[in-house]
Amino acid sequence: MTPQELAEHLARILNDIIAERRRAAETEGVEAEAILVTAADASPERPKNREHGDWASNLAMKFAKRIGMNPRELAQQITAKVDEIDGVAKTEIAGPGFINITLDAASAGETARRVVEQGENYGRTDVLAGQKINLEFVSANPTGPLHLGHTRWAALGDSISRVLRAAGAEVSNEYYINDAGSQMNKFARSVFAAALGEEAPEDAYPGEYIGALAQKVLEQIPNLAEIAANDREAALEMTQEAAYQQQLAEIKDSLERFNVHFDLYFSERTLHAEGANGEKSPIAAAVDRLREQGHVFEADDAIWVRTTDFGDDKDRVFTRGNGIYTYFAADAAYYLDKKDRGFGEKIYLLGADHHGYIGRLTAIAGAAGDNIETDITVLIGQLVNLNGARLSKRAGNIVELDDLLEWLGSDALRYWLARYPADSPLSLEGEKLRSRTNDNPVFYVQYAHARTCAVARNAEVAGVRRDDAFDPALLTHETETELLGKLQQYPAIVAGAAELREPHRIARYLEELAADFHRWYDSCRVIPQGEEPISDLHRTRLWLNDAAGQVIRNGLDLLGVTAPERL
Repeated sequence: MTPQELAEHLARILNDIIAERRRAAETEGVEAEAILVTAADASPERPKNREHGDWASNLAMKFAKRIGMNPRELAQQITAKVDEIDGVAKTEIAGPGFINITLDAASAGETARRVVEQGENYGRTDVLAGQKINLEFVSANPTGPLHLGHTRWAALGDSISRVLRAAGAEVSNEYYINDAGSQMNKFARSVFAAALGEEAPEDAYPGEYIGALAQKVLEQIPNLAEIAANDREAALEMTQEAAYQQQLAEIKDSLERFNVHFDLYFSERTLHAEGANGEKSPIAAAVDRLREQGHVFEADDAIWVRTTDFGDDKDRVFTRGNGIYTYFAADAAYYLDKKDRGFGEKIYLLGADHHGYIGRLTAIAGAAGDNIETDITVLIGQLVNLNGARLSKRAGNIVELDDLLEWLGSDALRYWLARYPADSPLSLEGEKLRSRTNDNPVFYVQYAHARTCAVARNAEVAGVRRDDAFDPALLTHETETELLGKLQQYPAIVAGAAELREPHRIARYLEELAADFHRWYDSCRVIPQGEEPISDLHRTRLWLNDAAGQVIRNGLDLLGVTAPERL
C-alpha cells in the first residue's frame, strides 16, 4: 500500500464519519458545516521512531474541532475503520489523537513489484495534468559564452521542467534571445573592429572569444574589408548577423552538452518585425491590447502602462516621444505572445540582479487580464561561486560553462546546482564535486545505483531470478522495512517538488534512499553464501534491489544526471 492509497482510505473514512454526523444533526434540525476531506489533507508521514509503525496521521487532531468532536474520540472512530483495510496489520492511538499505522509485511513488500513493473513510469503522477506551462530560463544575451551564473539557472530550469512533466504538466522550455538593442550593437562593433584589425571601441566586449568570432566572420565573409570600404554600415550589419549566429550556435551546443534542452529559442527581433501584409509588429500591437484593458495613458510625451494598479513600484514607459520602444515594451509583447500560445502559467527563472522584474512582470500579467496569483511565477536565483574555478582564458572575465564541463563534468554540476533551492546563495568546492567519496552526494547516489546493477549481474551468474518467485511477506528485516517505506514515498516527493517548483527535494530524497539502500546492502544478501541453496527470499530480495535501482534512475533523470551501471 502506497502513502497515496493510505491517504485516500483515510480521507474516505473521515468523509463517511462527517456525512453520518451531518445526517444525525439534520434529523435534529441542526445545521452542520459541509466539510470535504481530500487525500492531500490526509497524507500520512513516516514516524521518526519506527517502533510507532510505518505511517502516522494527525488527521483526527486536524479536523476534530471543525467536526465538533474530541480528537482522541475521533481517532478511535477512524482507527476502527482503518483496521478493516487489507494490508493494515494494526493501528494505535498516541497522545491527544495521533494515529500510528503498521502495514503487514506483504502489503509493504508489494511496493517492490509495483516499482519494477512500472519501471520509468513509477513516480509519475497526474497532479498537474491539464496545466500548460511556459518555462523561460537562462535567456543570456547572445554576446558571449555562458558563465557560471547561467550554468546554475540552466540546471535548475531544466530540472524544474522535468519535474513538472513528471507530474503531468505540459511544459515548453523557452530561451528568450535578447538579439535587439544596444548590447547587440556593442557586440557587433567589438567583432567588427577585431575582424578589420582596428582598435577596439572603448566599450568593447573583452576576451579572446571576440577575436575567434572575428575569424569565423571572415571565413564567411572573406571580402568584409572591401565591403566596409564601400559601405561601412552594411559591413557592420553583416558582421553582427554572422557573429550573432555563430555565438548563438555555441550557446546551444554548450547547453546540449550540459543536457539542457529547449523547445523554443524565441528571438526578440520578431517582436519588432511588422507582418508580411503590413500588420503592426507584436510590440506595436501590444500597446493597443493593453489600452483596451484600460491600463494605458499618455504623459510627458510618452506612452505609459499603469502597472501600479498591480503592485508595481512605479508606472512603466512603453514608448518615449522619439518612438523608441523600451525593454518593458518588449517584455509586455513577449508575455502576450506566450498568452496567445495558450500557456496558462508563465514561469520566469531570473538571476539575482533581476529582483526589480518581479513587480514589472507581475504587473504585465495583470494588465493583460491574467490572474497574477496563478498565471505568472517569477523565481529569482541567487549567486553561485565555485572555489578553484579559473576564469576563462577565452572569455577573459568569467568562469565559462564549457570550462566547467571539461573540469567537473555535467553530472556533478547538474546535481550540485539542483541540490539547493533557487533562492539559496551557493559556495561550492570544485574538488569536492570531483571527488569519488561518500562525502560527495552525487557520487554517493550514483554509487548506490551502480551497486544495484552489480547485485543484478551477480544474481544472474548465481542463478537467482526474479521471475521464479516473489513473496513480499518475506521482506521483514528492519532495513527492508526502511527501504520499502522510502520507495513508497517517491511519488509524493515528485508531486511535491513539482507543485512547489523545487527540484532540490528530489536530490535530498535520493541521498536518503541511497543511505537506506547501502544499509540494506550491508545487512541482507541477495546471493546465497557458500553452499546455501537459492530460496524465495533471495529471489524476492532481488525484486527489492532492482526496485531501488529503478527509483534512483528515475530520480536522477529528473535532475538531468546519468545513472551509471559501473563506477
